[in-house]
Amino acid sequence: MKVFNLQCGNGHQFEGWFGSDADYESQKERGLVGCPLCGEAQVRRLPSAPRLNLGAVAVAEPTPAPAAPQAQAPGMEALWMQAVRHVLANTEDVGARFAEEARRIHYGETEQRGIRGRTTQDEARALDEEGIQVVSLPIPESLKGPLQ
Repeated sequence: MKVFNLQCGNGHQFEGWFGSDADYESQKERGLVGCPLCGEAQVRRLPSAPRLNLGAVAVAEPTPAPAAPQAQAPGMEALWMQAVRHVLANTEDVGARFAEEARRIHYGETEQRGIRGRTTQDEARALDEEGIQVVSLPIPESLKGPLQ
């Protein structure tokens, strides 16, 4: 198994695990390699240092464990992914019926609840004109279904 450090065209870095260099190239050519954060298909390998096991290594005296690192504030990407996961966990996916269902909720024809789905820009604009606020939130393909 080979682990490659990858970066998408939007600058997001992530790991990819492949059976071989040829496996990586084949999957990339077929459009199967994409950024798990934004879905960007333009991906490149970053330089990385391989780990080589060349035989037995002498056991060194144990050294004291380093002090725990200071907690760092999560980056914007981590916060965005946290927000997307929260939306997925706390809303109902109504798919292409989004505009219709948003209107039904707004006009009291059905119970108030959080929904998500797909709509065109024209439909979103029409909802806004009716006083129905919507937010566009791209969801990475990796979060839309089960992981393998």
